[in-house]
Amino acid sequence: MDVRKIVNQTVKIVLPLLLGGLLFWYLYREQDFGAMMDVIRGGVRYDILLFSLLFGLAANVTRGFRWGLLIDSLGRRVRRRNVVFAVLGNYAVNMALPRVGEIWRCGVTAKYERVPFTKLLGTLFVDRIMDTLMVGLLTLSLGVFNIGFFRHFFAENPPTLVATLITLVRSPWTYVGLVGAVVLAWFVFVRMKHLPLVRKLTEMLLNVWEGVRSLWTIEHKGRFLLQTLAIWVGYFLYFYTTFYAFEFTAPLGIRIGLIAFAMSSLGVAVPVQGGIGVWHFMVISTLVAFGVDRTDAAAFALVVFTVQTVWVVLCGLFGIFALPLLNKDEEGKDEAKNELIQAGA
Repeated sequence: MDVRKIVNQTVKIVLPLLLGGLLFWYLYREQDFGAMMDVIRGGVRYDILLFSLLFGLAANVTRGFRWGLLIDSLGRRVRRRNVVFAVLGNYAVNMALPRVGEIWRCGVTAKYERVPFTKLLGTLFVDRIMDTLMVGLLTLSLGVFNIGFFRHFFAENPPTLVATLITLVRSPWTYVGLVGAVVLAWFVFVRMKHLPLVRKLTEMLLNVWEGVRSLWTIEHKGRFLLQTLAIWVGYFLYFYTTFYAFEFTAPLGIRIGLIAFAMSSLGVAVPVQGGIGVWHFMVISTLVAFGVDRTDAAAFALVVFTVQTVWVVLCGLFGIFALPLLNKDEEGKDEAKNELIQAGA
């Protein structure tokens, strides 16, 4: 039994969850739970909430098809059912182990589609880079037209974060560290390239780079861009439709819905299970800034997050269990082929 490995895995699971849980407790510790329960019991259109879930599922299925385009550009066409179910399972795994879902997604696709894991990892980088670009462009475009809100939000809510970022940018040691990292990388990959470990690492990085290059070699670039747009329109509708399930958010309109969506997307980017705590903080703070009562905003965040999290887990578990069942025949063929080879040997 490797005690160090067990401790490391436990820390990776417990620490993010603990931090998210502490923030969640901080946000809800002084809330009027009686008033919140009144909203939850009689102030929510759960039929609208359930309808909104279809947009989230459609967005994640589209993400699977888009990832399939990237993998196809590596020279092997993959079955779309496998990559779609792998993407769905990705999110369920992330609920338990932040960011491990991406590794699981690549691993299970490599297993069933016979594509090198490191190349899949490269396509995953492209997938995440596109997400970062979309969130960045959305936040930047909203910031241009709502500069007052963003200035107030980042000045009032996390001043230490902003101050830390400014300090890092201004510090000469930041740039010394970057130069040092470049020099170290050059020394390892040029002066020590004869070492077996360095050769293996170089080969792995080249495979990852080939996966990243898939964005340039992709055959259907127009379809890729259209699917990227469809994913984020689906995510927005997944979130914004829930506004109409509550009386106090229904009149806010699409502009505030877009701002709240952008802030919630930033919250999900934090490596905490499902963004718990951070997502609630971003959404509650945004709604309060636009005049929603804090108790109502807290009820909104609690209900929407809970319903959508349960949905993500259910869809993910379906994908996880569907993959081995759908590929059972293929595994059987591979085993039979191996037995024939061994018998011939």
